[in-house]
Amino acid sequence: MPNIGPMELIIVLVVVLLIFGPKRLPGLGKQLGTGMREFKESIGGKGRSDDDDDYDDNDRRKAESALGRPEGEQAPLEGEVVRERAPR
Repeated sequence: MPNIGPMELIIVLVVVLLIFGPKRLPGLGKQLGTGMREFKESIGGKGRSDDDDDYDDNDRRKAESALGRPEGEQAPLEGEVVRERAPR
């Protein structure tokens, strides 16, 4: 495979300029950079986690109230002995 030198890069840039025009080149560059960044994050596993960012405190309160837990009480850990609460 031949090496890509400065002359080949100039030819490619001139062809891209002729095809897309000078007005669309900045937008295309931005889209290309964003796409590359997202691809790198998806490959490396960096950035947002899939499940954690989808929920906020309101969702957590709704889930705890649906489970019958008072607000602010944490769920028991796995293997932890849970005693019945005495009625107040």
